[in-house]
Amino acid sequence: MRHRRTIPRLLAPLLLVAAVGVSGVGAAPAPDAAPAPRPLGQVVPAPASVAAGGPGYTITPRTAIRVGHQADARKVGDALAKVLRPSTGYELPVTASEGRDGIRLKLKHRDASLGDEGYRLESDRHGVTVTARRPAGLFHGIQTLRQQLPASVERTTRQPGPWRIAGGTIKDVPRFGYRGAMVDVSRHFFTVGQLKRYMDQLALYKINKLHLHLSDDQGWRIAVDSWPRLATYGGSTQVGGGPGGYYTKAQYKEILRYAADRHMEVIPEIDVPGHTNAALASYAELNCDGVAPPLYTGIEVGFSSLCVDKPLTYRFLDDVIGEIARMTPGQVIHIGGDEAHATPHADYVKFMARAQAIVGKYGKTVMGWHQLATADPVPGSVLQYWGTDKEAGERKKVADATHRNGAKVVISPADRSYLDMKYTKDTPLGLKWAGFVEVQKSYDWNPGAYLENAAPGSVIGVEAPVWSETLKTSADIEYMAFPRLPGIAELGWSPESAHHWDGYRTRLAQQGPRLTALGIDFYRSPQVPWAKE
Repeated sequence: MRHRRTIPRLLAPLLLVAAVGVSGVGAAPAPDAAPAPRPLGQVVPAPASVAAGGPGYTITPRTAIRVGHQADARKVGDALAKVLRPSTGYELPVTASEGRDGIRLKLKHRDASLGDEGYRLESDRHGVTVTARRPAGLFHGIQTLRQQLPASVERTTRQPGPWRIAGGTIKDVPRFGYRGAMVDVSRHFFTVGQLKRYMDQLALYKINKLHLHLSDDQGWRIAVDSWPRLATYGGSTQVGGGPGGYYTKAQYKEILRYAADRHMEVIPEIDVPGHTNAALASYAELNCDGVAPPLYTGIEVGFSSLCVDKPLTYRFLDDVIGEIARMTPGQVIHIGGDEAHATPHADYVKFMARAQAIVGKYGKTVMGWHQLATADPVPGSVLQYWGTDKEAGERKKVADATHRNGAKVVISPADRSYLDMKYTKDTPLGLKWAGFVEVQKSYDWNPGAYLENAAPGSVIGVEAPVWSETLKTSADIEYMAFPRLPGIAELGWSPESAHHWDGYRTRLAQQGPRLTALGIDFYRSPQVPWAKE
């Protein structure tokens, strides 16, 4: 049972002053006074630069969202209004009319200091101005604006407010250009609606890449016109049985549009030459012996392989990658390459050379799991490291490829960033092969220094994968992703100097009520002093 301690009225003003002076964490406002606004910059990910000061701005029924005559700014303004209107109950018109008051969204293409994703947020008594060089930066800026407001702003029914934004200036640019999240839709299938829900959550934390693991032993999840049984038969089941599912081309394009509106690039993955049982079951001729195996609903790995010596294998791969590449506006195609235990190494090297050439044929950049480093990665390819802290030998292979092949690297250590790992032995979902991963462990590491002796600038970012062997619903994903995903997002966005566990856990604690307001049932780690909801 919770007990509320009463505060003598005479002490309340002193306590309110104290609350403002110590970042507002855990301090109670006076019973008859409005709560102090969230201190500027107390958000996730932490901004690069914060200069707090001044009275700040209060959103009122008279507030307008001013976007000038720029279509891209209007689109961001509409997105902001969609969040703010239900909870505030205010009209918040999105208007081209100029003015010094209200919420002003501005694109200044000549401000090179903000890069492609940075923004500047300025708050004073007259209004809030968010300025960016590119629409993505403006979109990221409104995510910070959201988090400066009370958590109840995320609710879909009218809330009491007040809607105050602390005064001062934030200037913010990301540390890495790649800040990703992966969803494994092959072990268990997730609908377009479920992916949209997750994308909305990712956007709040400035994630800009959505990696979709579209094929595996248990299911093929995207329609390919030239090989239709991949989806209709290969996609007809999932781990443990059940109906499975797949995305039609129209649905895939809908996912792409939804991601683009949130300034996310979709990275489709077709995992080859292993993890291919669904494809092999769909077409007997893809097998070396011409015999199709049965559909597979277990979770073991490493037993399947495409037939490396068959010309048909490469026609198949060209057809699949070609169709997906033509639909996908993003630059990257992921070709997997992990756990190909059933493919002899010499065959693996030969196969990956031809697979990379096919990706290049369609003008795309190759991405693969870090085992690609043991073949011959093409210059500019991206290796995704998924090993653990203990695997120094694997890290060395990847670091060597950054020098030898000019490879770039995305860091996804399984014992740090795999969101399907159990938090503790008592976690009801997830796996534990990489160990237990509590919130501090998922945050308290440095991606930029993770690969010893990697070529300077070769690490381009981080990714937080969600593998779905045990995850069947959106609620399952959310429980495992939150609160670890915001920490991975901060490692990707915020400068290294901002990465301090004690400070982060305090800011993360304030995210609890926001996650609840968004309908997310998150893991309430005892390592975090969660704010009252």
